[in-house]
Amino acid sequence: MLHPISWSLALPYYTAALAFGYLLGSIPFGLVITQLAGTQDIRTIGSGNIGATNVLRTGRKELAAATLIGDALKGTIAVLATYHFFGQDLAILAGLGAFVGHLFPVWLGFKGGKGVATYIGILLAFAWPAALAYCAIWLAVAAVARYSSLSGLLAATCTPVVLWLLDDRQEAQLFVVLTVLLWITHRANVMRLIKGTEPMIGNSSTSAPRT
Repeated sequence: MLHPISWSLALPYYTAALAFGYLLGSIPFGLVITQLAGTQDIRTIGSGNIGATNVLRTGRKELAAATLIGDALKGTIAVLATYHFFGQDLAILAGLGAFVGHLFPVWLGFKGGKGVATYIGILLAFAWPAALAYCAIWLAVAAVARYSSLSGLLAATCTPVVLWLLDDRQEAQLFVVLTVLLWITHRANVMRLIKGTEPMIGNSSTSAPRT
């Protein structure tokens, strides 16, 4: 964990790193991109979410792809920029801030996305092999179960273990927190999985939100 020599000296830096990450993470790319493209407010369609999956419901795949990239990169940039100038401890806080910012953006009344893209972006910045493992697990589960939400949640659950095995101990602890938050934001998906009403990948016969 963090080991400041003096909390009175370190606290402003920790606060600044957390705030920097939060402000980057709170940029609502899904909403900004769709509004610039002249589509309807994505908060009024589908799940009302600002993430790439809901943007896809506008019928504009390129906007969904841009949203996915933007939401991932804000996590990656928050971590890499902070790490470059201030080191690992503050990068950990910047990553946490970016994730929380995406989930609870101040600009949208603290109603943000569910965090998968930003989660992957932060993971990519800290340990790209773990990000590859996440994608491999996602693909394997999706191939068998055909549930996008289940694939993402199981891949995330494995992520702290992968990081620990890679000897990235601080990062593993961070991703325990992020994974818990990810499960919380996907609680509606979990309930639908339990009830058997969660849409499967490639099934457009139901309007229930996937992410």
